[in-house]
Amino acid sequence: EVVYIPRIPIKPSDVPFGFERLQFPVKLAFTFTINKSQGKCTGLLLDPMCFSHGQLYVACSRGGDPKNLYIYCPNGKTKNIVYPQALK
Repeated sequence: EVVYIPRIPIKPSDVPFGFERLQFPVKLAFTFTINKSQGKCTGLLLDPMCFSHGQLYVACSRGGDPKNLYIYCPNGKTKNIVYPQALK
């Protein structure tokens, strides 16, 4: 899917001279995998549900101290999907 991001003209008013710049409306962000997050202070965004068996458990258990875990779940709940085939 192609998404077009328009450039936005910015005209600062807090400088003694006038100028205009074109800027893309993007924000710098960093990410890493659940497995790489071991021992880190992490936050979880549970907007899409966890997609493999045990992924939610692994994500929650990587931080070590529960005080280092922050979970954002927009609808208030998520599913830890367990496939019956994995339990056989």
